[in-house]
Amino acid sequence: MQIERHPVIILVRPQMGENIGAAARAMLNFGFTEMRLVEPRDGWPNPKAVAMASGAAGRVLDQAKVYPTLAQAMKGIDYAYATTARGRELTKPVHTPATAMEQARNHDGRSAIIFGPERTGLENDDIARANAIVTVPVNPEFPSLNLAQAVLLMGYEYGRDILPPEPHPHLRRSDAQDIADRVEIERLGDHYDEQLTEAGFFFPETKAASMRLNMRNMWSRLNLTRGDVRMLHGVLRQLTRR
Repeated sequence: MQIERHPVIILVRPQMGENIGAAARAMLNFGFTEMRLVEPRDGWPNPKAVAMASGAAGRVLDQAKVYPTLAQAMKGIDYAYATTARGRELTKPVHTPATAMEQARNHDGRSAIIFGPERTGLENDDIARANAIVTVPVNPEFPSLNLAQAVLLMGYEYGRDILPPEPHPHLRRSDAQDIADRVEIERLGDHYDEQLTEAGFFFPETKAASMRLNMRNMWSRLNLTRGDVRMLHGVLRQLTRR
């Protein structure tokens, strides 16, 4: 899957290969495949990035391009977003990830999302080259996001109205994870009622009716899956077998 007109992801002076690889995985989760690197600290290619990227290595890292400056890395880009909690002294539009990526989805040209070094983030010289700033509204007492988290967040916001609303077929829940229907719950209640009656649980007789009612009501309150129902039948069969 590749999202039409997906933005380019530009990592400026990334410091650790593992973080580049994790960012590549986050990119591919949402169909982003074009990564550009500006002065990666540990050089390129980086085996630690490949190891961390897993299945995204061939789709993202093998095609990643390295540039000596951010200005050169923005070749062909006509609108760029700088992700930062700083730079508000620069006169630029400031967006949340949601509003920025909604704008990017509707942009006819080529856009890019720029991420800074893990330790310090983007410098003002970098931010000055972007058209707009994206700031994540996080807990002000702990505003730090790691690189892959930031990439994942932007990818999710970009893809939320484009990606299928339901999981891909190979990720769908098994039958055991489906919620049990009322007939299955009734049969489970009947099974327990029969066995508990035989065991003499509903005693004394004057309270038996209310006990049965409460137990039936309990089954209907539980949000049981089909797997849960099968397991509870099995538990009771094993107990009564002994």
